[in-house]
Amino acid sequence: MASQSQSRFKRPESVLVVVYTRRSEVLLLERVRPPGAWQSVTGSLKWGEPASAAAVRELAEETGLRNLPVVDCECRNTFEILPPWGGGKFAPGVTCNEESVFSVMLPEICNVALHPQEHTRAIWLPREAAAQKVFSWTNRDAILEFVP
Repeated sequence: MASQSQSRFKRPESVLVVVYTRRSEVLLLERVRPPGAWQSVTGSLKWGEPASAAAVRELAEETGLRNLPVVDCECRNTFEILPPWGGGKFAPGVTCNEESVFSVMLPEICNVALHPQEHTRAIWLPREAAAQKVFSWTNRDAILEFVP
């Protein structure tokens, strides 16, 4: 359980969930803020929440996709928290985030139900095009490493 001081701040741990098809088409979501920032499913862990549970929760919240096998890629990344995502949300002195990477393979492209406060559009792109479109180096690397 989170202490009172922890619960005031966002946990500096997140998940990245790469959703792709058997034909190596990758789902990307365009963020509301900053505009033009494309990514896979992402989200912060709640205090006390395991990364695997956060991956399942974020997949459902951001796409409406449920009851799918979410695979832990056993990849962890540490990166600097950029200004659009910082802004006093994290405890004083916290400058880095630890990200756990997961993947979900679908048989084919499907429609998704976006969370309108977080994303404006969804697209499916071939692996290489998706890797070029995402703004995050960790997202690019995950697509190239875990999408066949």
